Amino acid sequence: MDPLEQVRLGPIAQIAVSVKDVPRATGFYRDVLRIPFLFEAPGLAFFQCGEIMLMLSHPSSAEFDHPSAILYFRVDAIEQAYEALVDRGVAFIDAPHVVHRDNSMELWMAFFRDPDGNVLAIRQEKRLTS
Repeated sequence: MDPLEQVRLGPIAQIAVSVKDVPRATGFYRDVLRIPFLFEAPGLAFFQCGEIMLMLSHPSSAEFDHPSAILYFRVDAIEQAYEALVDRGVAFIDAPHVVHRDNSMELWMAFFRDPDGNVLAIRQEKRLTS
């Protein structure tokens, strides 16, 4: 077997989010969302999201000058997380709501935007008891 066929990608290590104003975005992610801040470099800010590093940066070219993919943050209690973020000034697109239900759980989500228009969400899997 060709050794290159055995190469597999590992877990996601870093996600880059394009922002127009790195200091403003840094304040939002650090102070409002309270994601652990790691360090800054010229035009960049890095945060630790569990095992994934989040990098905020200016778009490196026109092809990257658009909102990012949606980042979904797992929370333990979506109603409390929603209230805490509203208290910190986050304007939600919608309130926490069920997006999927089966016999064992409900998946709840609520969506909001960062200062650059990137869509973010909080999500909770609520296990159903019988």
